Amino acid sequence: MNSSFRTKSRHGYSVKFSPYMHNRLACVSSQYYGIAGCGTLYVLDNQPNQIALTQIYEWNNGLFDVAWAENNENILVTAAGDGSLQVWDVTQQQGLLKIFKEHEKEVNSVDWSQTRNEQLILTGSWDTFVKLWDITQDKSLATFGGHSSIVYNVSWSPHVPGCFASCSGDHTLRVWDCKNPRSCAIIIPAHDEEVLASDWCKYNEYTLFSGSVDGSIKGWDIRNPMIPISYLQGHKYSVRRIRASPFNGAILASASYDFTVKLWNIQKQICLQTVENHSEFVYGLDFNLHIPGQMADCSWDELVHIYHTEPVF
Repeated sequence: MNSSFRTKSRHGYSVKFSPYMHNRLACVSSQYYGIAGCGTLYVLDNQPNQIALTQIYEWNNGLFDVAWAENNENILVTAAGDGSLQVWDVTQQQGLLKIFKEHEKEVNSVDWSQTRNEQLILTGSWDTFVKLWDITQDKSLATFGGHSSIVYNVSWSPHVPGCFASCSGDHTLRVWDCKNPRSCAIIIPAHDEEVLASDWCKYNEYTLFSGSVDGSIKGWDIRNPMIPISYLQGHKYSVRRIRASPFNGAILASASYDFTVKLWNIQKQICLQTVENHSEFVYGLDFNLHIPGQMADCSWDELVHIYHTEPVF
């Protein structure tokens, strides 16, 4: 059954299901399409026939991404347009626990490590840098430079501790080792245009995916990154978000500026399903780790949707 929630006067940027609670998710949004105004964090519970608002928090700048803590079911981190990060406790009415601010421009992406140290988070920014943080410390642990344009997405490897990927407006997809911030381990010239999205395969530690302004999605084997191992075409406009299925290594989902979400079979390189829920850019997309086939998305049309995809998992 499909459910919807209206982020009134706020344009959705990112949505994430809780890794702990099967019916909880968070959505971050921005006023005036993120160009000006404030941002809002919504904590939502998916109930029969409706999505219920559990908590709502405001920030004085647009919010562009959100990540749940991997070591506490009540903690969230958000990324803001003023270059700051916010740590929230969703059991508290005021919510805000801590603020970090080192990036000089908008923070596009935040990701919480699922391996080894559950305190570590990554951020990627318009200032071209990736930063590594320990949530218990007052300043970042390391800064990773090398991209020559906006860093749109950062994502920890779910397999290799200390390994992460970043993608950028400089057309590259990069793989890093936290032990060596001064040198990028792998540089993949992934697309001829800006790379807006990336994600790791959950079933193969060497497989990484990228999505671009050119509307395509490519799969890469990082051991031989010069030639893509898969090439998916079907979106009419930029691919803004991609998510590899946590249930099936052959399945990938993508969200696009063409107002759609698509489900793909990577091995067959075909589109399995097109979801047309929105009337604006689809920015946020996530799989529910607890319920196979359930997904959530959010869009600039002020709507969050939770729905089940076809039983391809």
